[in-house]
Amino acid sequence: MAATLTACAVGPRYEAAPAVEMPMAFKEGQGAWVLAAPADTLDRGPWWTLFRDPVLDDLAARVDVSNQNVAAAVAAYAQARALVAQQRAGLFPTVDLTASGTRSGVRANATNTSTAVASSGSITRNNFQFDIGASWEPDVWGRLSRAVTGAEAGAQASQADLASARLAAQGELAVNYFNLRSLDVARDLLARTVAGFERTLTITSNRYSAGVVARTDVLQAQTQLASARADLLGIDQQRAQLEHAIAVLVGRAPASFGLPAQPSWEVAVPDLPQALPSTLLQRRPDIAAAERRVAQANEQIGIAQAAYYPSLRLSGSVGAGASAIGDLFSASSLVWALGLSATQSIFNAGLTRAQVESARAVFEQQAARYRQTVLTAFQNVEDQLVATRILGEQVVLRQEATRDADLVEQQVLNRYQAGQVAFTEVITAQQTALNARRALVQLQASRQVAAVSLVQAVGGGWQGLEQVPATTAAR
Repeated sequence: MAATLTACAVGPRYEAAPAVEMPMAFKEGQGAWVLAAPADTLDRGPWWTLFRDPVLDDLAARVDVSNQNVAAAVAAYAQARALVAQQRAGLFPTVDLTASGTRSGVRANATNTSTAVASSGSITRNNFQFDIGASWEPDVWGRLSRAVTGAEAGAQASQADLASARLAAQGELAVNYFNLRSLDVARDLLARTVAGFERTLTITSNRYSAGVVARTDVLQAQTQLASARADLLGIDQQRAQLEHAIAVLVGRAPASFGLPAQPSWEVAVPDLPQALPSTLLQRRPDIAAAERRVAQANEQIGIAQAAYYPSLRLSGSVGAGASAIGDLFSASSLVWALGLSATQSIFNAGLTRAQVESARAVFEQQAARYRQTVLTAFQNVEDQLVATRILGEQVVLRQEATRDADLVEQQVLNRYQAGQVAFTEVITAQQTALNARRALVQLQASRQVAAVSLVQAVGGGWQGLEQVPATTAAR
């Protein structure tokens, strides 16, 4: 009977995700785009191990346990799972048991007119009763089953939101960590530069004392040294702020968290696979969440359309009443009843039509958001692919510029000591060399940040590519 009734379900059937224009290949990479089955539930693995940093490995493992945003997403997913159970309960009959017991009395007065003597008495009664009642709403038009399906889609969307929260927190942690380590290297670089500026000031002071140069050379050297020392303090401030941000991401109070400096830290940028397949985008949890919300909105259309049709309810009960508990279960005291009711809205001033139109509008809205999410995913991947390529080429040029600037700085300083050039040329050469070194350090950090962003853009790295099923079945 239930199968027969479910066949009468009204509303649109959800076949596949809304169509999105798919490019044939990456503009900034290799590998053709193909339609493929969703794989957002596949294990992405610890993608941060691609960077081969044990401290980052330890910190990233703590995000899933201690980060409060992730904890909130876990709770939201648990709530969505509970909602599925609530909606599924509506498919089954509801059975209630009611039991009661009462004791009542009536007081009667009688008067004897011949003797004028009044007498009185009372009548006491017991009443015990129990009833077992059941009611069931047959899912004739599919309203209840669609509610269950919609709740399941909502739970899947919450699960994808949880994965997004994890990925976002892990990515933010990695970016902050790499920026912090780049500041460790930059501080060590600047500290060595300050030491060089101090030696330059000593040379300039000695030449001034010997009457070889003017006092302006000493003042310029002092200015340059003071500015470099101020830059050191600025780096200390930035590093402290990044350390505080990392502490919060791993669920610790900043006051009780610290990361020792690593001035000799080396950049490790993971190698990209030769061909980055489009199937990796299937693992993006935000795409999965957007698609599941489209499916959920589709079910709401059917639920709204079911209001055009009558709702049926079957009910039944069996019960008994007696003056003594022992008589409750005797055949003569049992009472039963069966009932069928139907309710049909005759006039509601267009309310049902408006609800259906509203549900359709929500569906179109979710479909548009899904398409936008997919297009944004394409953009993210292309952006990070081009960033990875350009930054790699820039590093080679920056390394060459740094080597040349270091040579120029040393030669100009030697010529100044020989009295062949003015001190302004020394300052220019030293500032150029310092800027080149700092730009190289920042560029190396930017390469790692771009790698993290690419990992996030493809949904959590490219580990386990063989797990991603390449198929022509689209969701």
